[in-house]
Amino acid sequence: MIMRPGQQLLLPANPLFIWSSLVVALLLNMLQNMGLWGRAAWTPDLLALVLVFWSVHQPLRVGVGAAFVFGLLMDVHQGSVLGQHALAYTVLGFYAITIHRRLLWFSVPQQALQVLPLLLVVHAVELSVRMLVGGAFPGFLILLGPVIEALLWPLVTVVLLLPQRRAPDPDADRPL
Repeated sequence: MIMRPGQQLLLPANPLFIWSSLVVALLLNMLQNMGLWGRAAWTPDLLALVLVFWSVHQPLRVGVGAAFVFGLLMDVHQGSVLGQHALAYTVLGFYAITIHRRLLWFSVPQQALQVLPLLLVVHAVELSVRMLVGGAFPGFLILLGPVIEALLWPLVTVVLLLPQRRAPDPDADRPL
């Protein structure tokens, strides 16, 4: 793949780091749901954000199947309709893998703008499933969640790419 000028060559991603970051995002989502604000409509879905990140950067390791399993775990934790998050995360994983080559050509702030429609679709799928089974409309504050997630995209990118950016054994002869 041809790299953009100034783009750093990354080390291979450690599978243990990938899966542990997904589990940490799942636990943060669970803590956030049990926190002070509970399951407020505006809270960001950190697991969806990390799933998008790894589906874009490592599509062969984190795919639709992983998104489905993490969605089921979120459904069980929240006591929501079984399959609500699973369907939404599966759609998210599919579209993230679909656009992963194009998305990586943009800068990180531009990537956040490209990821925003994906996150809006995820929240729309969750909302439509919830409404189809008779749930109440949470209000228009639900539109704030994907916006907060898109604003968190640069931070998530920096944090999750940090282990890959370190030089394996830097010296004067090998600047990469």
